[in-house]
Amino acid sequence: MDTIWLGGAEWLAVLRIGLGLWWLESWRHKDRKGWFERGTGIAWAADVASKHRWNAVRSGFDTIVAPRPRVMAYVVVYAELALGLGLVAGLLTPVALVGGLLLNLLYFTLMIHDWAEQGQNAMMALASAVGLFAMSWQTWSLDSALGLFR
Repeated sequence: MDTIWLGGAEWLAVLRIGLGLWWLESWRHKDRKGWFERGTGIAWAADVASKHRWNAVRSGFDTIVAPRPRVMAYVVVYAELALGLGLVAGLLTPVALVGGLLLNLLYFTLMIHDWAEQGQNAMMALASAVGLFAMSWQTWSLDSALGLFR
């Protein structure tokens, strides 16, 4: 593989770290007080799910998220933080990449009508898949330093 400036493994590490920074920015800009105290994030998602064209999304949201809005708010917000930290540090990277891919696919499916968000979710999912299948934890990661996931 020919590359410019860095080697292929280093460019994959750059992609992984950049994806992690994207997750950290998603976490940083969230109004956590609104999410945790007023339930704004889950209330917004409930409104989106209630109008969804797919019954599976509506019923899935009503079964899994709606009965526990406070817990789910913490799950979403701190999942984004954990994904960002894991990808930037390269710790448990395959787990973070699979988790991020699944979370982006959930976001993508929930917001199927919101085209403004779809580009972000599609690109983050693509970066997760590339990072996973190209084993982006081989360089510049705690996983590599600790000899994990060889």
